[in-house]
Amino acid sequence: MAKAPDSTDVAEAEREGADTAVGVRRPAAPVAPRASRGFPSAVARSGRVSGLDGLRTLAVALVIVHHVEPDVLPGGAVAVDVFFTISGFVITRLLLAEYVRRGGISLMSFYRRRWLRLVPALLALCAVCAVLSLTTSLWGFDGSLQAAGLSAAFLTNVVRAMESGPYSDLTSPLAHTWSLGVEEQFYLLWPLALLFLLRRCRARTVLLCTAALCVLPLLWRCVLWNPDAAHRIYNGTDTRADQLLAGALVAVVLARLRADDPRLALLRTWAGRLAWPALGLLGLVAWQVPVTEDLGIWTAAWYTVGFLAVAALSATLVAALELRPEGWLSRLLAMTPLAWVGRNLSYGIYLWHYPVVRLLASLGVKEGRLAATAVLTLLMALLSYYAIEKPFLRRAHVARAPQPVLAAATA
Repeated sequence: MAKAPDSTDVAEAEREGADTAVGVRRPAAPVAPRASRGFPSAVARSGRVSGLDGLRTLAVALVIVHHVEPDVLPGGAVAVDVFFTISGFVITRLLLAEYVRRGGISLMSFYRRRWLRLVPALLALCAVCAVLSLTTSLWGFDGSLQAAGLSAAFLTNVVRAMESGPYSDLTSPLAHTWSLGVEEQFYLLWPLALLFLLRRCRARTVLLCTAALCVLPLLWRCVLWNPDAAHRIYNGTDTRADQLLAGALVAVVLARLRADDPRLALLRTWAGRLAWPALGLLGLVAWQVPVTEDLGIWTAAWYTVGFLAVAALSATLVAALELRPEGWLSRLLAMTPLAWVGRNLSYGIYLWHYPVVRLLASLGVKEGRLAATAVLTLLMALLSYYAIEKPFLRRAHVARAPQPVLAAATA
């Protein structure tokens, strides 16, 4: 039951800022106080963080092991929660930087970049699965035509949320795309809400509203909870939004604080102290906690408070990697192989790993299945990146946002 990411925000991060060294960003020009629109650090903090790329690699590796050897990592699906928080952080940071630079957010340009980043590779995956379904007898791809249609429309999570009992075969060949549905639905709504807040409220109010929005999904889950609603809660965008909003909140907080603000120094200190414990707790959940099984009272706690707790741990990691690039954790995750894979291949790895798992299972492969899955998935991700994703990313890079007046009209 997993999905990964968005590693999808790579294009925007590269467009807005580049790394000069492992874990270190090129400093942006300071923004004049009057022009900062209440977010004096928004532009300075719009560059890429190599540590986050490495964290993506670690998370997608957990997802693969969870799907191939669920007894080894019964809680590996928690890596999807981490992906959600990273995505919310990166997207919000880029939107805030655009707002400060231009006085508006070009929604059409944002949605176009999202489409170019996500959809071509997803459509290629859906096409391959549909062809295998129509031309072979591999049981792992039975029903891929319907599943491909739902995945391409980002509706897999909606169908899964409506199923109260065991999941049907309607989405199973591409079941992992449920999280893409959650993210895309969030991407559709959050920029609109953020732009509304930015244009109507003071920056401090934007921060408070973002924090309040983080709590609403928790309250909604408590209202909805019963054992038959587990699929509804696990797959719903409204019930998982706090995990994306937790990353958004980190982005808003950091954009609000000036470099010389003592509160930023305090946040940097505590983020550094708590980063390793946060990573350890997430690793413990992945190793020991079967988060998608029915465990009575534990499941009730996990499906209500647990999602927000994981979001808080993930947000702590994100803040530490952003604020302490010189720390040991940042340096470890920013190692070139980890960062490169997370930056360029994590989306493709996530897309292809589950069909590869089903392919090998259909072929009866048992010995060395994890290694075979990793190698074949990596090859497919490389092919996807160089043949599909990279050419479309170039088109996303050259896309120009309209002038602020047109952006306001679009909004």
